[in-house]
Formats: sequence, structure tokens, C-alpha cells
Amino acid sequence: MFRPMKPYQLVVDVSVAAAFALVALWSELQGGAVDGPTGVLASVLTCVLLAIALAVRRLSPGLALALAWVGAIVQMTFGRPPIFADVAIFAVLYTAAAYGSRFVFWAGFASSILGAVVITSYLFLIPDFAGGRLSLASLPLALAVLVAAGFALLLSWTVGALVRTAIRARESRAAAARAEAEATAEQERVRIARDMHDVVAHSLTVVIAQADGARYAAASNPDAATDALATISTTARAALADVRLLLTQLRHSQTDGPQPTLADLDELYAQVRVAGVDLIVDVDPAPPAEPPAAVQLALFRIVQEALTNALRHGDSTAPVAVRLAWLPTVARGAAGVEFEVRNGLKPGHRPTDTGHGMIGMGERASLVGGWLNSADRDGAFVVNGVLPVGGAA
Repeated sequence: MFRPMKPYQLVVDVSVAAAFALVALWSELQGGAVDGPTGVLASVLTCVLLAIALAVRRLSPGLALALAWVGAIVQMTFGRPPIFADVAIFAVLYTAAAYGSRFVFWAGFASSILGAVVITSYLFLIPDFAGGRLSLASLPLALAVLVAAGFALLLSWTVGALVRTAIRARESRAAAARAEAEATAEQERVRIARDMHDVVAHSLTVVIAQADGARYAAASNPDAATDALATISTTARAALADVRLLLTQLRHSQTDGPQPTLADLDELYAQVRVAGVDLIVDVDPAPPAEPPAAVQLALFRIVQEALTNALRHGDSTAPVAVRLAWLPTVARGAAGVEFEVRNGLKPGHRPTDTGHGMIGMGERASLVGGWLNSADRDGAFVVNGVLPVGGAA
């Protein structure tokens, strides 16, 4: 029923209404225009009610509209002619259309039409105002008053309706801008989370594998422990550099910084082999040209996550096979790369495709227009898919 308003707006509305009430009372009472106590009471009640309606017109348009009708009824009950205070009705109709609820909006429209009829009927059916009851001679004047009153009241309501439309349009634009900003921020958060998962999960998996191997080999082969510690140090430094790069992107979203490319796959393979994995890599044929950076990044991260899953969940005694095939036609006449990572499964282990890593791989493939599939095939977990490069065959 009440709209939120700032304190200074309430102060302004109440001050304007108080000044309006004083002017309206002065115009009514000065010069002996009001006869007797009844006339004074009627004038005071009418001015006060309309002034209160003016004061609360923005705070509660529905209440203001009701008070305006009560003031008009009091004025007609005492048989008072139109007075200066009636000007407040136009402001009330304006705010009912501009700021009122849907019900108040249409109540203001109905009040404009009904008010014009009531004004005309009151003026021409009361003998004191029309010199007698409505007749054929006064009918044209009555119609003119009806049209003029309806036009004036509906004009106030229409202006408020236009303001209401402008406010709704501005709110819609602001809501659309907020939704777009939130969607952009969400996409950026998902991208950062995906990169963080790929970098941290892979590096920590390699570090854990090396640490476990060093612990078991320390007693019998100190050199193996030393090599494992060196690998842990190298992997941790590389992970720290990648994390710092991601943090830089968070602070400065305009700079993406360098991203992994196909040339970094060899280093990735070396890390996995050092971790004790029997890795078999088959690239046939080689890339015919330099693929787009987005495809290189997507392929690197997908292979990285697939190898990380093989380290964490795969059978350490079974080899891991990576196959890349750069083909002139993979889909709809476009060139691209077909990839497959296959690793053995631990006995009794059932892989899942609902983890963050699998979701991230699927998102990366989709972002460059490709697809990815993961499944348990003949006791091995296989991740395969296609990333189109975009060039025609």
C-alpha cells in the first residue's frame, strides 16, 4: 500500500501540501466568500482532505485517490461550488497512473471518466449552479462541460501513464543490463574455475604420485627419491606459475596472458611418464598448419584432464594411450583433430562422468564447436571426441 520513498521526498511532498492547504483556505475564506459556520466547516474539511491526498499522492497513490473522492463527496454534500483546492485532484490522478499498482492504475482511469460525469451532473442538476434543472437550452453547455472535464481529468491520467511506461522501460533496461553483467561474470567464474581445476588437479596428482613413489623407494634406492623430489619441485613451480597467471587474470580481466599450446604437450607427456605411467602417444598425421589458439588450448586442457584422471583413478600397471589424428575433414567439410585417451581401470572401479573434470572437458569441447564422449569400454576408460579447426576441407 505504501511505496518506499526517501526522507527528502516525504518532506517535499508534505511541505508542498501544507502550502497548498494554506493558499486554498485563504482563497476560500477571504472576502466573506463563505457563509456561516456550515460553509466554513465544509471549506475547511474539503481543503484539508484534498491537501492530505496531495501529501500522500506518491507515498500511497491508492490512499490519495480514495481521499480525493472523500473530499469531493464532502464538497458536494455541503453544496459547495468548485474551489481552488480541487486542483489537487489532477495531481492525484497523475500519481495514480504513474506510481500506483495495477488496480490503482485502472481505478484512476475509471475515476477520470466517472469524475467528469459527476462534475457535470452536480453542476447542472443543482438549481443554485445552473439556474434551474437541466433543459434543452442548457444541454449544449452541459455537454461542453462534460467534454472539458473529461479531457482535463484524462489528460492528467494519460501523462501519468506515459511516465509509468517510461519508468517500466528504464527498469527493464536496467534489469537486462544486470542480467547481462551477471551472465558475463558467471561465464568468467566458470572459465577461471575450469582453468584452476585443470592446473591444480593435474599438478597435485603428479606431486602425489611422485611423493608416494619416493617414500617407497627411499629405503632401497635413495637416487630414485632424489629424482622424485626434483620432479615434485619442477611440477610445483610450474603449477605456481600457472596459478599466478590465473590470479593475474582475476585482477586484470582485460589481459588473458599466455595459454598452453600444442608445443606444451610434450612437457605434459614427460610429467606423466616421470610419475611412473607407461604412456603411449600416437599422432597421425601431424597438424597440417598452426591450429587456432582456442583449439590448441582446449585440446591441451582436455588431454591434461584425461591424463590426470588416468593417474588418479586408472590402473597403474596398464599403459595409457593418447591418440591424436589431424584430419582434413571431421565434420561438415571442416578440418579438425580427433583425439582419444584410453587408460585401464582399477578392479571394481566404476568411472563417473559427473565430476568437475569431466564437465570441464565437455564445456571446453563445446566452446570450440566440438564434442566429447567418455565411456567404459572393454575394461578401459576412454575419452574421445572431435575439435573442428574451422577451415574448409
